[in-house]
Amino acid sequence: MAGKRLWVGLLAIVVLGAGGASWFGWKQWQQWLAPVEGASQTRIEVATGSSVRAIGHQLAQEGLIHSPLAWELWFRFAQDVPAPQAGVYDIDPSGGLPDIAAQLGSGQIVQETFTIPEGWRIKQMAEYFETEVGWFSADEFIAETERTQRPEFPWLPAGLPLLEGFLFPSTYQLSLEARNPKAVVDTMLRQFEQTALPLYEANRTSSNPTELSLLEWTALASIVEKESVQPQERGRIAGVFANRLRLGMLLGADPTVEYAFDITQTPDRPLTFAEVEQPSPYNTYVTPGLPPTAIASPGLASLEAALNPEPTQDLYFVARYDGSHVFSRTLTEHNAAQRRIHNERRVTQ
Repeated sequence: MAGKRLWVGLLAIVVLGAGGASWFGWKQWQQWLAPVEGASQTRIEVATGSSVRAIGHQLAQEGLIHSPLAWELWFRFAQDVPAPQAGVYDIDPSGGLPDIAAQLGSGQIVQETFTIPEGWRIKQMAEYFETEVGWFSADEFIAETERTQRPEFPWLPAGLPLLEGFLFPSTYQLSLEARNPKAVVDTMLRQFEQTALPLYEANRTSSNPTELSLLEWTALASIVEKESVQPQERGRIAGVFANRLRLGMLLGADPTVEYAFDITQTPDRPLTFAEVEQPSPYNTYVTPGLPPTAIASPGLASLEAALNPEPTQDLYFVARYDGSHVFSRTLTEHNAAQRRIHNERRVTQ
């Protein structure tokens, strides 16, 4: 850095004058490179296509550098100085002009984080972005998830009504400029493409490939995700659903009823018979097979379980109130387990 300053300083002497003015030029140049007294960390946005000259004037107006001319000279004559990159930066001016130039050339833009937990549905994500993150409205996000014709993701199943199940749950970092519904949705789809899709493609070429389509796979995995409160039961739950699908039995999964009718079931507010019997393509108590789409975003463990369910002879399970389940092979065993759990609940109330 010292060599660069000397080189540019000598050039500045030529620019500013010779003879008696040379000493003044050198001193002036050193002052221009120095930090601006009283300047503090400032957030600035470098627009795409901004020239070095425009950025210099922007920095001078913000009080971060002394001279736009010095800024131009630095980029014109100093060696190995990366060009400023577009984005939003939190500039620390304490290192003076050369250090500010390095910050803008680093590409280390300000990023914000958002987290989508496993098992969230699109409606929950939309509310999160509106009320907790505050980037855009829930309606804007939902509208973006209904735009399912996306040429940049040709693997998406045709005819999808919305992207439920394909927005991969994870923690993400995005630049400030990317805080819009399209960028957020594209980022989550890309994560699915990089994390989940290879799992499915590897299975399809294995010695025991799944018969599930990509859409069916995510739908089954989402049900497994919603049913599996305790991770160690995930594979067995997937095995029960695989058995029921193979035998042509109704899946009878409570989370599909909750999704169909936007209901939140609790121990004190279980599903009613009327709700369970209400027709809907998503209600697996009355509609055979899997729902038309996923009912939530499954995590990697549930996706793996749906591809490789645990071998079991069980056809039923019922939830205890601690999140675990009682598994049964016959309807008689299942009904008895339900009565036992109901009675235990009455005793503890």
